[in-house]
Amino acid sequence: MEGVPAIFPCEKDRAQFQQLSELPGIELYQAHISRYAFEPHTHEAFGIGTIESGAQRFRYRGTQYTAPVNSLVMMNPDELHTGESACEQGWRYQMIYIQPQLMDELTGDSGWWFKDALLTDPRLAKPLSQVLTALWQADSALARQSLLSEVLRQMRPLARMATQRKPDARHRFDNVRDYLRTNLAEPVRLDTLAALASLSPWHFLRAFREHFHVTPQQMLMAYRLYEAKQLLAKGETPAGVAAAVGLTDQAHLTRAFAQRYGITPGRYQKQVMRG
Repeated sequence: MEGVPAIFPCEKDRAQFQQLSELPGIELYQAHISRYAFEPHTHEAFGIGTIESGAQRFRYRGTQYTAPVNSLVMMNPDELHTGESACEQGWRYQMIYIQPQLMDELTGDSGWWFKDALLTDPRLAKPLSQVLTALWQADSALARQSLLSEVLRQMRPLARMATQRKPDARHRFDNVRDYLRTNLAEPVRLDTLAALASLSPWHFLRAFREHFHVTPQQMLMAYRLYEAKQLLAKGETPAGVAAAVGLTDQAHLTRAFAQRYGITPGRYQKQVMRG
């Protein structure tokens, strides 16, 4: 795209996405990152992956982690996180993202949840890495479905079934999150968010950051860009997507998208819509 800078400042950094037509709700990702630092972003899906080489540092749920080679990374849906290299050569990794509803449908279990975000154990990481690589390279729907089943078989002992909260157990910030998700294209005012939590604006800002470790603006942008991914994967134009998620224009979408995902919206769309 004319006028768009390189995706990554470092030419060695690269990222690739793949979606599977017969498995809607699944996204595959492979990357090597040495210099780039990903800003807070979210996936409304389970993120499961392995560190193939080097080491990654990331913040997740208020804790800083360092993931060396042969690490297994497990992120629950809708959790904001960061990512950057923890060593000079960077880190190479691959991930699979699985929508929560699809996870339940595929496994017959309800309420998957990972307590541990990071496990460093070659006995766990290497077999999963082999299956994820085979899944990326598979050339038939049956092969991909079989390999996905193997991914879930390996991960099941590491998951627990979450206890569903009762309706009256909602946190005061749940209303704020719901509001942000359903008003992506609208101007969002601090006093509106604070009122949803029954707090004064400045008390709300302090409490929100203490609870989520990001600002409301960072969370809103994360939701906007996640929705942008969904719309791009459906074939919507970048300009239309920018308007739909409340960004100023296509250039704004391109800058913000690349900052979070390390790839321009146009290139992401081409990758996930292949075939």
